[in-house]
Amino acid sequence: MSATSEKESVSSQKAGGRPDKILIVDDEASIRRILETRFKMLGFDSATAADGEEALEIFNKFNPDIVVLDIMMPKMDGYGVTKEIRKQADTPIIILTALGDVAERITGLELGADDYVVKPFSPKELEARVKCILRRTISKSGANPAANKETNNVVMVGHLKVDLNKRQVFKKNERVRLTGMEFSLLELLVNHSGKPFSRGEILQHVWSYPPDHRIDTRVVDVHISRLRSKLETDISNPELILTARGIGYMFQKID
Repeated sequence: MSATSEKESVSSQKAGGRPDKILIVDDEASIRRILETRFKMLGFDSATAADGEEALEIFNKFNPDIVVLDIMMPKMDGYGVTKEIRKQADTPIIILTALGDVAERITGLELGADDYVVKPFSPKELEARVKCILRRTISKSGANPAANKETNNVVMVGHLKVDLNKRQVFKKNERVRLTGMEFSLLELLVNHSGKPFSRGEILQHVWSYPPDHRIDTRVVDVHISRLRSKLETDISNPELILTARGIGYMFQKID
């Protein structure tokens, strides 16, 4: 293993030395084999599945930290798998899609996926997306040292309580389940309340996409919509996550 690979391998270790666990789901054996080999070289603990039903079975046994999920599969498609996972877990999901219609790609995001990569894709691009999302989705089980510190890094806005240390959100004193990427998006907006961000800026800050990367900015719109559905009292008239006309989005100014 090269020095670079060794360094990358270390980066895929969780606190306590456990490697990150990735579940790769695709009905093409060659894709499963290539990705499993590459992620193992990066230090991941990898598992694979060839269809949607097998994916759910392995997901429940393997308890992965992230799922790479094809859309078009036998028995159950990636949309169905995403729905089932989101009923029980906030595990990050990257969908792989060969679909030409952007609206159909966005469907996976609307169901709860965190990002997508379009086939044919570069394995290096997928690896970069996986690393970015794992960096953003800090474990709620104590992997984040800040979560154990007694600080007052808690934001109160109306009926909403955002604990930036524990990465938890409460609405009217009830815990709201957010995916890691949803929380990271909320965190960006809350930490810069009153400041509008363009969709491109949000993609750079939250998803770590370079400025010249070509991706449909509706990825941001979908995540904003998901956040509003969970946090706003009236989705049709949002008071927390505001639209900055001609620019993008912002969180209401916090005094």
